[in-house]
Amino acid sequence: MDDAILITELNDFIFCPVSIYFHKLYGNTDKMLYQSSKQIDGTAAHKNVDMGVYSSRKNIFMGTDVYCEKYRLVGKIDIYDGNKRILRERKKKIKQIYDGYIFQVYAQYFALEEMGYPVEKIELYSMDDHKTYEIDLPRQNIEIFRKFEDTVYAIREFQIQDFVQTNPQKCKYCIYEPACDRSLI
Repeated sequence: MDDAILITELNDFIFCPVSIYFHKLYGNTDKMLYQSSKQIDGTAAHKNVDMGVYSSRKNIFMGTDVYCEKYRLVGKIDIYDGNKRILRERKKKIKQIYDGYIFQVYAQYFALEEMGYPVEKIELYSMDDHKTYEIDLPRQNIEIFRKFEDTVYAIREFQIQDFVQTNPQKCKYCIYEPACDRSLI
């Protein structure tokens, strides 16, 4: 499992592959020193799930570690309802559904399926406005599924020395921008 990709890195990679490098570089440094207030709010919003106090029902798994052998992905799920077979990923505020959000739940989906927990429905939940967005299962959206697989492959093949950022908007919203030698700002 030495080459396992963290599920959260799927979203990070799409935003900017170099952000994964900085995330690992900062490691256990106090997040207050480099995270934005929006990221700190997002971490706080997941607290109940991460601590396992969101629900006490036996059929609800929350903050559970998962591993997908096929894609060598590791991470945590937010919520899985075993009775309803629903996988739910919570985000602080969803303004737009990004591919990275979908790739994260696909990774969780494949891990749960391998572990013997069938998923019949995937949801993204926006906590601030209480909106739920149903996401196609991988077999229902072959195009996004292929993009998921391509992203996993791209992460494995990524060479930081070859990367050139082309989107200044990503640099503008990156918490690592002040330390990045590839910034377009």
